[in-house]
Amino acid sequence: MASSSAAAPSRLKPAVVALIAACMLVGAAGAVWMKPTVHVADRVGKPDLEQLFPKQFGKWEIDPHMPVVLPAPDVQARLDKIYNQVLSRTYVDRSTGQRIMLSVAYGGDQSDGTRLHRPEVCYPAQGFQIRSNRPTQLPLGAGAELPVRQLESALGDRHEPITYWVVVGDQIVTSASQQKLAQLRYGVRGLIPDGMLIRVSSIDRDTGRALQLQQRYVQELAQALAPDAAARVFGRLAPRS
Repeated sequence: MASSSAAAPSRLKPAVVALIAACMLVGAAGAVWMKPTVHVADRVGKPDLEQLFPKQFGKWEIDPHMPVVLPAPDVQARLDKIYNQVLSRTYVDRSTGQRIMLSVAYGGDQSDGTRLHRPEVCYPAQGFQIRSNRPTQLPLGAGAELPVRQLESALGDRHEPITYWVVVGDQIVTSASQQKLAQLRYGVRGLIPDGMLIRVSSIDRDTGRALQLQQRYVQELAQALAPDAAARVFGRLAPRS
């Protein structure tokens, strides 16, 4: 039986309780204050992908014989929740007949639930195998290099090497962790960045040959774009060290 003389539990003094409550209110207010509220896209404007990417440049032009394949309605509904614009084109080199597929997805809100989905996630969801996945740098001229990720994907007899890059705000990212860090860098300034994923691919069993063709396409695209358009497509590039 407990002794009646045992000490009763100590109680916090009113001043201490008030101090704890004040700290909690300050923390809650700080969380609200730090939450990004301003969309970068509202400041700089949303790009028009149809106008941003030229229909013809150098020896490349849109292949009129390749039909545009529309996604199923349920897939389109999911895309509409993530992306504001999606562009799909096939270009052909008039001199060689070689083809490049271009796919661009733009989202004005790169928050956690609406971040761009990467090919290494989307392609396996469609049944593709990713046989290799590596980051690299593509020289664009004037001492600039474009950080990209190159994949080797396959679905049965379809071998589709891929080169892609992601622009979050004005920053190039090549991994999911870099994508999140870029989002956080904007977030601490109260900004919600927009994002663009640019993917080029081609059907070829020779991966090395396909990636060389894709590099040439990207380099010639960079040369064809005006400075403002290039900044949207290629972000802020650092010179080669």
